[in-house]
Amino acid sequence: MQEKPYFCPNCRSNRVKFSVITSYSQSFVKDALSGNITEFKEPDAIAEPEPTIQCLVCSFTGNELRFIKQAEREPRMNTTTTTFY
Repeated sequence: MQEKPYFCPNCRSNRVKFSVITSYSQSFVKDALSGNITEFKEPDAIAEPEPTIQCLVCSFTGNELRFIKQAEREPRMNTTTTTFY
């Protein structure tokens, strides 16, 4: 994953709450008569060229570059805050 800001291209309100979705393959063997699982193998991660990101506000899912490009199109501006006492 890249160290760049994200911005959800769907809801256009979320810049902070995301999850990365990864895929795994896990082999197993079943008994032909009973259907019971007799053997499990360790899961293997499926290599993906680009991470899949999900917005935790609206559940939109897309590739990482889409979230990065949206953040570049609409950058967050730093603003100063004045505190009154």
